[in-house]
Amino acid sequence: MPAFYKEWGYRAILSLKKRLVMTPQPRPGVFVGQNSTLELCNTIAHFGFKDILIVTDKPLMELGILNPALARLQERGVNTHIFDGVLPDPTVQLVNEGIACLKQNNCDSVLAVGGGSSIDAAKVIAMAGSNDLTAEQCVGLKKSKVPTLPLFAVPTTAGTGSEVTLVAVVSDNDTHEKLMVADPRVIPSAAALDSEIMRGLPPHITAATGMDALTHAIESYINVWDTEECLAFGRTATKMIFDNIAQACRNGDDLEAREAMALASYFAGLAFSTCLVGYVHAISHQLGGLYSVPHGLGNAMVLPHVLELLKDSASKRLAELAVHTDLGSATETEDALAQKVIDKVWSLNAEIGIPKTTDVIKEEDIDAIVTAALKEASGYPVPRFLERQECEDLVRGLRSPA
Repeated sequence: MPAFYKEWGYRAILSLKKRLVMTPQPRPGVFVGQNSTLELCNTIAHFGFKDILIVTDKPLMELGILNPALARLQERGVNTHIFDGVLPDPTVQLVNEGIACLKQNNCDSVLAVGGGSSIDAAKVIAMAGSNDLTAEQCVGLKKSKVPTLPLFAVPTTAGTGSEVTLVAVVSDNDTHEKLMVADPRVIPSAAALDSEIMRGLPPHITAATGMDALTHAIESYINVWDTEECLAFGRTATKMIFDNIAQACRNGDDLEAREAMALASYFAGLAFSTCLVGYVHAISHQLGGLYSVPHGLGNAMVLPHVLELLKDSASKRLAELAVHTDLGSATETEDALAQKVIDKVWSLNAEIGIPKTTDVIKEEDIDAIVTAALKEASGYPVPRFLERQECEDLVRGLRSPA
């Protein structure tokens, strides 16, 4: 098919999706700062909820991260019921177990504490619980008939922005295919961006999740859909991450850097909720599905490769980011400024320990990876659509030398 007609067809499909994401979306109330989780717990009690389901993972429970929140809720007369079975890339089967736990305990609300996997699982549990659905029945666009159960979130990583987005991702039990639940009703009512709860996050997870947030900020910023508000969020998030991610990795006890990263992740989440993402996510999702590469790490590795390919098409926006982040001056050429942003991403990756390549990619899988990535990216408002050979070369470039 000629490139012109291919792009026209994709853009026509995208115009339908645009109606959903460009519609004004609810935003959670946000508590920010050290021990803001306890303020969120107070608010939950003020709402009058009596039985709340805590959706989290076993490591957080074992480390005692949730103990202060559990104690505060119980002090305020809120009964807590724990579902701590969340694993990375939660499957529909796992989420259905959480739905069963919700119903068994007659919970009237849901609190997610954890990374993107816990928050995504909690979104689907809250939606299914009020709509009498299974996890599988939630997959797709706006499958809810009534509002979800009241949902609250405490992200323990500064990366996914899931506490503010209308999307949750679950995996097929057998194929590990990523399945998307998209509905404005899954956006939490309130969230706590608590630097204290992120203090113990290991450097390699701080690095990967922080670069995940940077990917959200940059991909949404260079996409062809935009609003002045989302562009401002993208610029702000990019600068905050450029200025703070290395320090957060070096010194996890630096709560100022932690708080800046949490806010940056939140702003990036607001940006990509409207302007969406692009080829970085499309490729990274395949690496996660096939090889269980953590999502943030996959995005971090892929981001500079994609930016190099899209530099000419996105030079104006990348140049704006360079000026806003003090990498260059407006007197320089767009091309030079765009390259400075790309070089900054490469150098940040090196500084915080993100590898350039991975040894998990198999040559015999590349065709399937590229096919799936191109299909997914056709649903994003990217600066331009990549040719198949470009995408194949990119994926091969991610493979470690034999």
